[in-house]
Amino acid sequence: MRIAYIAPYQGPELLKRRPVLHNLALAGNVKIELIAELLRRGNHEVDVISQGEVVEQRFRLYGAFSEPRPFHPQIQVHYASTVPVKFLNGFWSVAKTLSLFKEMHRATPYDLVIIYNLKRPQVVCAEYAIRHLGLPVVFEYEDDAFVNRDGKPVRGLRAGLYLREARRVVNSASACIGVSPYLLSRVPASLPQMLLRGVVLEEILRAGERPMASREKWVAYSGTHVHDKGLEPLIEAWNSKELPGWELHIAGRGVLTPRLEKMAEPNKSIVFHGLLDRAANARLLGSSSIAINPHDLSETPGNIFAFKIIEYLAAGAHCVTTPMGMLEADLERGITYMPDNHSKTIASTLARVIDGRLYDRVAAQAAQNTYGPEAVSKALNTLLDQVHDARQVA
Repeated sequence: MRIAYIAPYQGPELLKRRPVLHNLALAGNVKIELIAELLRRGNHEVDVISQGEVVEQRFRLYGAFSEPRPFHPQIQVHYASTVPVKFLNGFWSVAKTLSLFKEMHRATPYDLVIIYNLKRPQVVCAEYAIRHLGLPVVFEYEDDAFVNRDGKPVRGLRAGLYLREARRVVNSASACIGVSPYLLSRVPASLPQMLLRGVVLEEILRAGERPMASREKWVAYSGTHVHDKGLEPLIEAWNSKELPGWELHIAGRGVLTPRLEKMAEPNKSIVFHGLLDRAANARLLGSSSIAINPHDLSETPGNIFAFKIIEYLAAGAHCVTTPMGMLEADLERGITYMPDNHSKTIASTLARVIDGRLYDRVAAQAAQNTYGPEAVSKALNTLLDQVHDARQVA
């Protein structure tokens, strides 16, 4: 099967050519890569088509291009052009992403389309695929488009028009891959569905083999440095609490990185690793006893789920996190929840986990069994078979 994976992917060459720190999505990039690789492993051909959008206002045309060194030699990554000018940026990204999709379909037709979330370029491409090409569309639901990041309903005339368009795509999709049971409940019950909280790569599997007794006294965070990730209160908490022998290790980057580094400057027990590749990130998590996800709370639990939670667990670290919706009991064994991400809460929770050695409770095997490459590959192929069978009957 030939698949167009239309997703807001940001590969290494895009990070060099375009200023995307304000909309950087490190976990999303990794998840897109891993799903595409597993589809390729299942003998499907996959092209990744991305809008490569720049949200920082600049009077400049960034031309279309393809990744010269894609994450997989048999998976091509193509970016539409973008013009980050107010009132033009969104319209341009939609039009050019759709044009790129049409061009590639004309050259070598696709059999199926996967869209990652419901940004307008994805929605418009999905509508075109369904209504004009008659292609099945699989909707990968990572963030609830119908509420904001705080979990409150999205309002406004412009938002309402877009959401009606997005709802048509959801109702017309052939299947849904959802990051939480809550998000899967938001799509028609008749759709073939797959719960996919994350994908564990081989390097993480190897990292998870390291026993807790041989790990460092490290608390790790890995991901994008933006406001809703709770990194500022995390550093405030670390600076306020004496945890002898322990270090806080922060990987990733984002718009907040300079501020975070400034906050941590006096504290030699806080270490920044910068942007790590997949192997180096796995080594960091495999060396850490605790990994933390101090994400802002949502008024609608489950409308978003941090992929890093699955990575942390599968790498054999104990995970300290704010609640992000219902989670399977065998995974929760390796988790300590914080009721919020205020600095005092983070500090007291970390002290409790360390003093009581709660970090000895891990759930590596459960995370690997459910979200390891073999399990996810099998589930993806089953889902695509269901889509194919449903179309044959229709």
